[in-house]
Amino acid sequence: MKIKHLILGLAIFAGIGLKGQVPATGDIKSPQPEIGIVEHLDEYLPDDLTFTGTDNKPYNLKQLIDKPTVLMFVYYRCPGICSPLMTNVAEMISKTDMVLGKDFQVFTISFDKREGNDLAVKKRANYLNLITKEVNADGWKFFTGDSTNIARITNATGFKYKIAGNDFLHSATLIVLSPDGKITRYLQGTYFLPFEFKMAVVEASQGKSGPTIFRILQFCYSYDPAGQQYVLNITKMAGTIILGIGVIVLLVLLFKPRKKLISNKE
Repeated sequence: MKIKHLILGLAIFAGIGLKGQVPATGDIKSPQPEIGIVEHLDEYLPDDLTFTGTDNKPYNLKQLIDKPTVLMFVYYRCPGICSPLMTNVAEMISKTDMVLGKDFQVFTISFDKREGNDLAVKKRANYLNLITKEVNADGWKFFTGDSTNIARITNATGFKYKIAGNDFLHSATLIVLSPDGKITRYLQGTYFLPFEFKMAVVEASQGKSGPTIFRILQFCYSYDPAGQQYVLNITKMAGTIILGIGVIVLLVLLFKPRKKLISNKE
């Protein structure tokens, strides 16, 4: 009876900790963040998006997507996470055994309508120079666009950002597209493992979509709409840990006496 009471107490305590908590994805999606990512897996880019390339010519983006495509949104004047994001992509291109321009391509798009072709040209040259092996430079394209096309593509991919003075508040994310323009994967953050990067591209080539690994961490965080940031949810973590300990204790107590009885009979 003591054992049952112990387990019951642990379960009740854990239940109190979890009571009133919505699932992790609920925390992230309700309310929808003003800054960050709302995933649109298995959805397609619009067919008529037009952006300007570094040659100052307009391009229909969908018509350029004929292979797995890694899409990233930055603004070229960004003093923060845009540079580390593009630097890491250059490192991934250098390390991977996949061939840029053949096995996959990269699109970097400025979401600042004020930025022109001159900045795109400079950034393209800078980051191509960081690649430590010979590659097809046409495999990494840099674009600028007008407010209408920027709004349409960021809405279609769930990329949320906010103007802050002369700059922007935004997340760092790679959005992986299949050869027919379907969104198959989001890689969030500024650092990615070579294996994670390669698997995202390989699965995109097969049209397979997959959940974001980063979502595992979101279980421990809740969105703070006032502070517009994610905060550590101590109560939820504590309740989960206690419940897990309770299950382990129960299993130990259930199976350990059986082993004793067997040894006594022998």
